[in-house]
Amino acid sequence: MEPLFVCVKLSVKPMKREDYAETNRQLLARAAEGDQSAVNELVNANLGLVHSVVKRFLNRGHEAEDLFQIGCIGLIKAAQKFDLSFQVKFSTYAIPVIMGEIKRYIRDDGMIKVSRSLKEIAHRAALLREKLTSERGCEPTITELAEKLDITPEELSTALDAGRPHESLYAQTDDGNREGKTLIEKIENQTDYESEIINRMTIQEALQDFSERDKTIIQLRYYDRKTQTQIAELLGISQVQVSRIEKKLLSKMREKMIE
Repeated sequence: MEPLFVCVKLSVKPMKREDYAETNRQLLARAAEGDQSAVNELVNANLGLVHSVVKRFLNRGHEAEDLFQIGCIGLIKAAQKFDLSFQVKFSTYAIPVIMGEIKRYIRDDGMIKVSRSLKEIAHRAALLREKLTSERGCEPTITELAEKLDITPEELSTALDAGRPHESLYAQTDDGNREGKTLIEKIENQTDYESEIINRMTIQEALQDFSERDKTIIQLRYYDRKTQTQIAELLGISQVQVSRIEKKLLSKMREKMIE
């Protein structure tokens, strides 16, 4: 059995950015070879990522400590699944994985809140249905139950629907195989949202140290789909200048992404 990693809050002196990147590279290389101790060290070295993500979900009715522990599970998954061929920083890959784990926990933990009045109506309706079914030998209609409970059929339907257990998209289903799939895995979806989020965060991180003009050129060129000539007119420079700047920016971004 593999050793269980437990996340704890540590007070660690922050490393320099270069040392942090080099430490991650070494640990990722060892983790890729199946070194479990490297995975544990990688998680401990990146607990700050969990703290930064947890801050975004505070004051939503969940304990910070619980969110931290769930975030650590996401960090462990990221450390175990990260591939050096991704050509992105570990933090860029890990953050959306951590966020996904916390969001899944929030969705599945008491996702639907049912009022006490609706619960009482559903309970009374269940008892009445059982009684009438026993007396008549057949189930009463919604309209009949509503009349006897002195409420409208719509109110009764709402109460009965609210009382039914909800299905989580991440609940396991029995599809006849040894390992059942989750409901969300059975929904056909052509969009790879995880890759899309990772790509977006990678670009945002790469653009952090760029000037406003450089960011504007990237925005206009690759998000607003402007031509180099159109950008040149907007910025008051030549098309040749835009072309040179764009090539230089793309080169810098590639270097940042593979650091």
